[in-house]
Amino acid sequence: MTRIFTGLALATLATTCSTAALAQASTQADVQAGTPNDEIVVTAQKREQRIADVPVTVTAVTGARMAAIGVNSLTEVAAYIPGLQIQEQSANNPGFVIRGITSDNGSSQQGARVTLYYNGIDISRSRGAYQDLYDLERIEVVKGPQATLFGTAAAVGAISVISAKPQPGVSGAINGSYGNFNRTQVSGFLNAGNDVLAGRIAFAYKYRDGYVRNIAGDANVPNQNQGGVDQDDLNGQDQRGIRGSLRYRPSDSVTADLVLTYDGQRNPGTAFKSRAHAPTGGQTGDYGYAELSGSPYSAEFLGARKLGLDRNVYDANLTITADLSPGITFTTVNGYRRFDALEIFDADGGPAAYLEFAEDAKGDQWSHESRFAFEGPKYRASVGWNAFFENGFQRVPFATEEGTYLACSVATAYQPIRTALNGAGIPTGTGCVTANGTIPATRATSILTGGRATAIPYAAEFTNYGRNNTYSVFADATYIPVPALELTAGARILIEDRQSGYSSIQPNSVILASLNIQTSLLGTANTNGNKFVAEKSFTAILPRFNALVKLSDAVNLYGTISKGRRSPVVQLAAQRTAFGVGPNLQIIPEEKVWNYEGGIKGQMGPFSGTASVFYQTYDGFQFSVTSNGVTTVRSADSANSVGVELEGNLKLASYLSVFGTFAYIDGGIGDDVANGPYAGNQFRLQPKTTASAGAILRAPIGGATLYATPSVTYKSKVFFELPNTEAVSQRGYTLVNLRAGLEFTAGKYSVGGFVRNATNKRYLIDAGNTGGGFGIPTYIAGEPRFYGVELGAKF
Repeated sequence: MTRIFTGLALATLATTCSTAALAQASTQADVQAGTPNDEIVVTAQKREQRIADVPVTVTAVTGARMAAIGVNSLTEVAAYIPGLQIQEQSANNPGFVIRGITSDNGSSQQGARVTLYYNGIDISRSRGAYQDLYDLERIEVVKGPQATLFGTAAAVGAISVISAKPQPGVSGAINGSYGNFNRTQVSGFLNAGNDVLAGRIAFAYKYRDGYVRNIAGDANVPNQNQGGVDQDDLNGQDQRGIRGSLRYRPSDSVTADLVLTYDGQRNPGTAFKSRAHAPTGGQTGDYGYAELSGSPYSAEFLGARKLGLDRNVYDANLTITADLSPGITFTTVNGYRRFDALEIFDADGGPAAYLEFAEDAKGDQWSHESRFAFEGPKYRASVGWNAFFENGFQRVPFATEEGTYLACSVATAYQPIRTALNGAGIPTGTGCVTANGTIPATRATSILTGGRATAIPYAAEFTNYGRNNTYSVFADATYIPVPALELTAGARILIEDRQSGYSSIQPNSVILASLNIQTSLLGTANTNGNKFVAEKSFTAILPRFNALVKLSDAVNLYGTISKGRRSPVVQLAAQRTAFGVGPNLQIIPEEKVWNYEGGIKGQMGPFSGTASVFYQTYDGFQFSVTSNGVTTVRSADSANSVGVELEGNLKLASYLSVFGTFAYIDGGIGDDVANGPYAGNQFRLQPKTTASAGAILRAPIGGATLYATPSVTYKSKVFFELPNTEAVSQRGYTLVNLRAGLEFTAGKYSVGGFVRNATNKRYLIDAGNTGGGFGIPTYIAGEPRFYGVELGAKF
């Protein structure tokens, strides 16, 4: 009966997965042979286990599998993992989405929803989270609330990036590629050592010209020449990373790993392109050239003259594992991470010096965790403690020209001024830039001041601060009454001390003051640089319950119930009162989520795969709203999500395997009247349907090996903002990729080529953005066709 039930279950799983889905992970041998991977070891539960034996939904992709498919960034990897979306409008502003829940806010006052781990350390603060992918052991994605395992930030799941560790012996590799848009990538590693002491150094450099032409300041092209600086083309790449690792094993029972990492970007600006404000020469649509120049005052007020990102991240990690006695292990994981980033961006998406912003974000994070693990014939258990400290700020400078701002603004408070300008022949609002890209609004200051001034520079800024300390203890136990059944229960008890700060410099407008209107251009209260501070403590208990039923050695059923929590927000700003400017404090309640999930994992012959279903309910769902450049958190009464995720791998021959994934996620804010215009809205950045499929071919040809990995990915319609609007959305699209070539001398040398987005499909990766908060949404185009050649060597 067991064999019959197992066969039926796997037959059903194989049918629902179509030709199969992406294998959960693979070793180098798996990639070369295309075999199923029932023996993959992961550490999703903070201990080494076969992926099939983990009673939660987890996907793991090794560095070798990533190389075979031809992906080397978080965004690219996510396309092959069901339930995961990663949006990278810039390395300073990535969006991590698990099952419809987005974690991308840059405010230092807010907590994350999706935990990003790097070698066991929480790096979830969005402005410091981006991590280049090179020389990796694997990436694990654990779905559903995982507070017991990964801390309070894992409200809906966790992404764990694990770098390759030093090994005994001498080995190394170098890989390089070159393609269109001067796409140049070089990466490699060198490993040396013995069983006691081994070291490894790895590096990567990635460069690519911007794929959105920016005519601003180009002496050879007609343009409005704001500031006279020839800006770089947009959406390019210029980043580098280096990692040094040291492994010390004085005995078989003790292992110490030290990992030091530097990650840096010098990327050109992001192409926030407006549909309303055309570049010189006329509107070219979302995918044409841009004219983003920033402000003539950018160097003085924003910190740099050219648009772009200057970001540095430094990371240190020390992990020690000791086998204290048979069945008892002690592990301590300690980390420090520091990031600083300055990004200059043109938020209005057009040639006018209207909405010119920068973001200056800095932060430090310290982390310590220690745990004991116990294992016996009928049980497994762990107990430990964690302390996490972070201190940072997000400063947002703003620059404009007063008359231009007043002419272009759509704020109702400035309607009388726009009426006066219209009477003088100056188009205003979204029409302040004409259809051919000229800017009549540059004459507004002269008109509004009666000719006393032709331009009045304006600068302002606000800064939010966050100092968040979290202390927790956790315990997890698994009872094994019979070999075929495992029952797990765990909980994390935590205490949070959250301190928020806020300051602003928002001078009154000179033009408005001449009209007896005493206010800043943004309408934001001015603290004159004085810092307001508020602090509050919170506690929580976050449990999980899991069951694993082993139908056979090859097939497991699992079920889980778990609670997640996004931290309350001590949201602090400033407001005008009868007694002057004072603090504006709001405590946004915690967001609570319960997750109910079940699934099957298994292998039968050449097929292996996973199928899972889940249902999640949210209380106090938190979402972000941007207005006049300031992003704040709001809370909805309820939200829910239901979904199905499928993945698997099918070996058709010794030289050929196929893979595929599928996810359907229907999630959004509840239809309650209390949720106002957000009621019934689909979660932002989450398509209802995603899928991927591909093949891995490795065929011997003479003395060489032919490799080819064609793949295709699909996303259905996406809304980029709340509330949902058609104008700020992207309909479904499909991308086709291919990597192919030859390996020689048993794989020591390789030569090949690649193409990504082979059909040159046009699509958007984001819309709305800061400009949307001013009534002028902007649009960021996705990557066009990239192609090139690649070479590799290893020893």
